[in-house]
Amino acid sequence: MNPELQKILTRQHYAIIGNHSGVKLCHWMKQSLLFGRQCYKQTFYGINSHQCLQMTPAISHCTQMCLFCWRLQNFTEKELHEPDDPGYILEHAIVAQRKLLTGFKGDPRCDQKKWKEANEPNMLACSLSGEPTLYPRLGEFFELCHQKGITTFLVTNGTMPEALEKMSTLPRQLFVSVVAPTEELYKKICAPLVPNGWEKIQQTLELLPSLSTKTVIRHTLVHDWNMDEKYIDAYAKLDAKASPTFIEPKGYVFVGSSRNRLHFSNMPHHDQIRSFGQKLAEQLGYEQIMEKEDSLVVLLSARNANKKEK
Repeated sequence: MNPELQKILTRQHYAIIGNHSGVKLCHWMKQSLLFGRQCYKQTFYGINSHQCLQMTPAISHCTQMCLFCWRLQNFTEKELHEPDDPGYILEHAIVAQRKLLTGFKGDPRCDQKKWKEANEPNMLACSLSGEPTLYPRLGEFFELCHQKGITTFLVTNGTMPEALEKMSTLPRQLFVSVVAPTEELYKKICAPLVPNGWEKIQQTLELLPSLSTKTVIRHTLVHDWNMDEKYIDAYAKLDAKASPTFIEPKGYVFVGSSRNRLHFSNMPHHDQIRSFGQKLAEQLGYEQIMEKEDSLVVLLSARNANKKEK
C-alpha cells in the first residue's frame, strides 16, 4: 500500500491489515456501546450492532468512483495482485477491532457488557471501502468466518459477476448496489473505471436467483439524481431480474468525501424514501415491511421471502 495513503487512512482511524485490507469501527457500533442506539441492520436482519466487524479486503481497489461514496477515493487499482492469506486477514482484523475498542472501556457512558461482547465479533460486514470481490480468495475468507461462528454480509457494486459465480463459499447475505436505473445515469453517478460496468451489473442481477444465499438489492437514492418517479419502472425491471429476498431503498447521506462532489440538498427526506419504496413495492408485488428513519432506509420484502431463505 502507498505509504502516504496509509498515513491518511490511519489518521481517519482505519486499522490497516497486511497489504490491502482494513478495519474501522462503525458509527452504529459506537452508538450502540455509548447510547444504546442500533444500526438498521439490527432492526431489519437481527444482527447485533456492537458485535459487528466492519472491514474490507480491498481498501484501495475499486471499479467505480461513485459520486455519493463518502470514503476516501484513492481507487487507482482495479486488480489485486499477491493477495494476503484469508486466515491472516481474519485473525488480524479481529485483533485490530479489539485494539480500536480499547478506549471505550473507560468511558462512563459505555455499556460494559456490550463492550465485552464487542471484543468477540459474531458478524462481519465486508463493505467498508473499495470493491471486496476484487479479493480473489473471498470465498475462503467467508468459509473461515463461518467456521468461527461469524455470520457474513457482503456489499458489492455488481461489476464482478465472475467472482460471485466462482466463490467457493458465499456470504450469508449478499447485497448488490444498484444505484442507477439506466446506463446513461450509471456512467454519470458511478463513474465506472471499467469499460463494461453496466453489462457486468446486468450479469450479476441475472445470476442472483441461482445463488444459495439471501440476496438484497440496495438502491442508494440521491435527490435530483436518481430517484425521480419516472425511474420506478426501470428500477423495477432491474430488480425483477434479480428476484431478491429484500430490497433496500436507502437515502444518500451528506457526509465524508461525498461533500466534495454533492450538496446537502442531494440528501433526500425520509418521507421521499418511503414514498419511493411504496411505489417500487407496488410495481414488483413486494411489501414494505420495515423502516428506520435515522438511517433513511425502508425494507421491501418479497411476499415469498420465507421460501427464498436458504
